[in-house]
Amino acid sequence: MNLALETTSDRQQDWEPENRKQLALEHLASYFEANCYHAARTIYINSIDRPWDEFLCLARVSIYDLNNLLKILAGYEASQGASLETYVQEVVIKTVKSATAVNKFSRWRLLCKTSDKELKEALQTAGQREPDISRCLFARKYFKQVYLMNKVKNPTRKAGQKWPDPDSEDFQAVAQCYNVEKSLAAAPHEVSAGSNINREQIQGWMEFCISALQNYPKSIIPSYSIEALQEVGHEVTSEQPQPAVKIEWQDVVETEDSGENWQKLASKTDLALRRHLQTLKPEQHKILLLYYGAGFTQKQVTVSLGITQGSISRRLDTIKIKLLKALAEMAQPNQWVAHYVSGWLEKDYQTPHHSDLIQAALVKAIKELEPVEREVLQLCYGQHLDEQKVAARLGMNQAEVTAKIRTAKHKLQDDLINRLNTWIKEYIEQWLTNLYQSLLYSSNKVLDTALKNQTEPDKFENILNECLRSFFN
Repeated sequence: MNLALETTSDRQQDWEPENRKQLALEHLASYFEANCYHAARTIYINSIDRPWDEFLCLARVSIYDLNNLLKILAGYEASQGASLETYVQEVVIKTVKSATAVNKFSRWRLLCKTSDKELKEALQTAGQREPDISRCLFARKYFKQVYLMNKVKNPTRKAGQKWPDPDSEDFQAVAQCYNVEKSLAAAPHEVSAGSNINREQIQGWMEFCISALQNYPKSIIPSYSIEALQEVGHEVTSEQPQPAVKIEWQDVVETEDSGENWQKLASKTDLALRRHLQTLKPEQHKILLLYYGAGFTQKQVTVSLGITQGSISRRLDTIKIKLLKALAEMAQPNQWVAHYVSGWLEKDYQTPHHSDLIQAALVKAIKELEPVEREVLQLCYGQHLDEQKVAARLGMNQAEVTAKIRTAKHKLQDDLINRLNTWIKEYIEQWLTNLYQSLLYSSNKVLDTALKNQTEPDKFENILNECLRSFFN
C-alpha cells in the first residue's frame, strides 16, 4: 500500500521497474476482489431490483479504475480502527449505491415508471398468464392516475422526497375506477369479461407487479459493461448463471399442427379454385391474365381485347361469383358458425386467442353489442352465473335474460359470417393475382415489356396462349 501511495519524490531503486506504482495498485485491486464480492452481495440482499452481478460489475469497475482506487486508499486512516479491507468494502458499497440509486427510490415509483411492455414481460416471466396479465395492466393504469394525484403531486409532499406508500383509500379509488371503466367498449376484452374487484385485489395485483419487476432480469447497464472494464485493463465475467430460456414445447407443437392444417386447407382451396378456372373459356382467361397478371385496368383490357369496358366488368364479376360460391361450398359457415360461437363463449370467452382471426373477430363483435347484451354475456360466461342469478343481478326476469343471450349470439354469428365472406373475397382477389402473375412471368422473361408496348400483336397473342397452355398442363 505504501508503494502505491508513494510520491514522485520517493527514491526508486535501480532494480525496481519504472511502473512499480501501477503494478502495486493492480496487485491491490486483485487483493480487493473478495471485498467487491461481499459488497455486491450486501447491496443485492437489501435491493433485488437489479441482478447481483450488475452490482459486482460496478464494484469491480470502481476498484480496477486505478485512479479511483488511489483516491480510496488515500482516504484510509488506520487510527479510526477499521481494517483496510473493511474500509474499502464500505467505500465500494457507497459508490455502487450511488451509481444505481439504491434505496433512493420507492418501489411504487418503479411500478409507475415502468412501461406496459416491460411490465407485461416481467409478469410473463413471473408465471402470470391471461387474463391476469391484461387485468394487472389495466389496474396499473388507474393506479398510476390515482396514486400520482393523491400522493406524488400532493401539495403536502416536498419535492425530492421519496415517494410515499399508497393507503387503503387509494386502492379503493383505483378499484372504483377499474369497475367503472371495465364496462366500456374500449376496455380490453379480458378485463370486461371478468367480475368487479375490490381494493384488496388491487393491492395484491400491484404488490405482485412490483415483485415481478424487482425479480425481472435486467442486463448490465452499458456504461459499466465488460467493455468498460477492458478500458481500465481488466475483463470480468459474470459469476451468476444465466436463467435458462423456458420453451413451451406445447405451443411449438400447436403451431406446427396449425401450420400443417393451414397447408392442407390452402392446397384443397387451390385445387378447388383451379378446377373452376379450367371450365372458363379462353377469352375469360385472357381477361384474367391481363387484369390480374399484368395489372391492366379495365380500360386497358378493353383496348387490348377490343371488348367494351362494361362487358369486361360483367365477365370479371361472373368469374368471381363462381369462385366465391366454390369457396362458400367448402367453408359452409352456416353449418358450423353457430356451434363455434357457443363453444367459444363457453371455453375461450375469458381468454381469447387474439392471434386467431376468428376469435379476434368475435372479440371485436362483442364490443359492438348493446351494453346490456355485453353485460349479460360477461355475467354468464365471464363470471359463470346461471341465468336466474343474472336476472336477479340485473333486475330482469329469466326469460328476458334468455332472450338477450339468444340475440347476442345471433349478432355474433351474423357478424362472423359477414367477416368470413369478406375474407373469402379478399382471398380470391389475392389468389387470382398470384396465379396469373406467376403464369405470365414464367412464360416469357420479356413478357412485361411485350404486354406494355403491344408493338407485336402476334407475339402478344402467342404469350397469352402459352400462359393458357401452362395453366391447363
